[in-house]
Amino acid sequence: MVSDETMMFRPVNDENKARTVIRKVCAAMEEKGYNPINQLVGYLLSGDPAYVTSHNDARNMIRKLERDELLEELVRSYLDRDREA
Repeated sequence: MVSDETMMFRPVNDENKARTVIRKVCAAMEEKGYNPINQLVGYLLSGDPAYVTSHNDARNMIRKLERDELLEELVRSYLDRDREA
């Protein structure tokens, strides 16, 4: 049976954790000379942790979160900025 009702997506983790991880991972990538936007897109699309540097434990930090949690935080941040403008 198919429902006509909209499913409600509820995140598993607090968005502050995802935000903190994203910021730390981006800082580590910048320190190593990588473009964090390009690298994060590569990781989010492929799931391959090789897109994230191991510098400052960034690879291990990002792997502790599901990619959908990271995407949710990125979308939330984007929409919040759009509302402020």
